[in-house]
Amino acid sequence: MYSAPIRSRDPPFHLGASLRPALTIISSTRPRTDLIAIVDAAIAAVSASALVEGAATTATLPSFELARPTTLIAAGKAAGAMATAYLRVAELACSQGLVVSAQAQTSLPGALRWITGGHPVPTSGSVQAGRRALELAAATPGDAQLLVLLSGGASALLALPHPSITLDDKQATTTALLRAGAAIHDLNCVRKHLSAVKGGRLAAASAAPTFTLAISDVVGPVEDDPSVIGSGPTVPDPSTFGEARAIIARLGVDAELPASARALLEAGARGEVEETPKPGDPRLVRGGYLVIGSRRSAMQGARREAERRGYQVHIVDEAVTGEARDAARDLLTRVLAHAVGYGRPCCIISSGETTVRVRGKGKGGRNQELALALVEVLATVARPVWLASVGTDGIDGPTDAAGAIVGPTTALRAQAAAVDFRRALEANDAYHFFEPLGDLVRTGPTDTNVGDVQIALVL
Repeated sequence: MYSAPIRSRDPPFHLGASLRPALTIISSTRPRTDLIAIVDAAIAAVSASALVEGAATTATLPSFELARPTTLIAAGKAAGAMATAYLRVAELACSQGLVVSAQAQTSLPGALRWITGGHPVPTSGSVQAGRRALELAAATPGDAQLLVLLSGGASALLALPHPSITLDDKQATTTALLRAGAAIHDLNCVRKHLSAVKGGRLAAASAAPTFTLAISDVVGPVEDDPSVIGSGPTVPDPSTFGEARAIIARLGVDAELPASARALLEAGARGEVEETPKPGDPRLVRGGYLVIGSRRSAMQGARREAERRGYQVHIVDEAVTGEARDAARDLLTRVLAHAVGYGRPCCIISSGETTVRVRGKGKGGRNQELALALVEVLATVARPVWLASVGTDGIDGPTDAAGAIVGPTTALRAQAAAVDFRRALEANDAYHFFEPLGDLVRTGPTDTNVGDVQIALVL
């Protein structure tokens, strides 16, 4: 799965006085090898194909029938894998459909159309997909069924702006929110109220019962919340225009939003624009919804591999969230606290989704920045700690890496390579810090997405 093995580049000299650990640094070969294997196992445990096939062939969705004529809409980073897996078990029943992903077009049966959209900012392809999805939903007769396969990224990939705004307006709004470090539930609340397809509107457009299989990357405030996964195109939306307007004000991005987007949110907050479908809407009571994979599935996969390799394992239940550089220190505190109760070696597994407030002009992603924030402290802790933070979708920010590995030798090796972690952190330039050290983790596309996993080995 990885494009190249990660090799140790430990320099052949001793730590300076400012970076002297309490214990002698051991060879980095084994912990790196184990980290890669455990990350691989976490991602394999949330294979979109396996999850969909398992759900489609068992009685997990009441009233859903494999043999009933079906319109299929798949959207998200795992859309291609999810749709292909479903067609393997129910191809004859699928009469029409749509697959939208950020990847290049792949081969699909004639009944399905592939559209390439944009992520994390919607593109014209995303709009084309949103319009086509609504057309398919409306064209599905009541005696058939609409099956929607959702995965992380669907919010940007399946986008149709409200008639009063343009794609440019929505792109500018999304970019402003991302740069401000908006949490996913806040981002999606705003998206839903600028959209003609999100927040239950897709299911509301169909006379047929709508069933949804979702792979969740949502960690809070309500974990695996169907109204947040993909911005909830098939479920009631409890959020309001007023809440969306308050999020814009709280994040301080009013001035960055196009006038038309601000006007729409303000008009909606005054009750002058129709709200998204709410709980109890009769158009949304037909069908069912099932989360088939989440961050917890990935953590269990990591646990099995870590135990197989001889580690005592602890899973951190609470999601890792917040600003990546702050979450890093909080996570390390938890790792060291949990490690006290275990012998050596032990593995502490966590997951979640952090954010990055962009301050500089560097290159990186939230997983790389989380790792970068630990460079100095891991050189001084009493027990050697190696940590990998990786996006399960294989993509960390606008880079070709999924994340990075950091450990007790990282600071020393950075000195030898003449890269400065403080400057990199100030510039949000984690990618160019870790790249010369060989510490970037590259998985390639994984065809799944349940957020991020962090694997810490305490030796």
